[in-house]
Amino acid sequence: MKRLVLTALTVGAAAALAACSPKDTTTETAATPAPAPAAAPAAPASDMGGMAMAPGEKMAKGTGTVTAVDATAGTVTIDHGPIPEANWPAMTMGFKASADIAKSVKVGDKVDFDLKVKDGAGEITAMRKP
Repeated sequence: MKRLVLTALTVGAAAALAACSPKDTTTETAATPAPAPAAAPAAPASDMGGMAMAPGEKMAKGTGTVTAVDATAGTVTIDHGPIPEANWPAMTMGFKASADIAKSVKVGDKVDFDLKVKDGAGEITAMRKP
């Protein structure tokens, strides 16, 4: 009986493997042209639309209060609200910023700002006082 069961299992396994193996397709098929790619939809108009972005970068907007400015180092620290585009909760963090942007604000200023987010860090690309 044991031999019969083992033989049946072996035959069943062989049949299952044969069903899964690639088929030999010796018949030629006519080449069908690939469909033309659909045109990409136009990007919505915004003040950030013309910025070149590397793969993995995204744009985001935030609102907060400036807590520190270091124009020499090119950083502005902001106590900001949640930034959904970056998946960030409300927190205080430092951002890279151009010297012109850093010089345009002082500690205590309430600001709206645009960010370029990459690898978990943000760089301020624009800042406005509401």
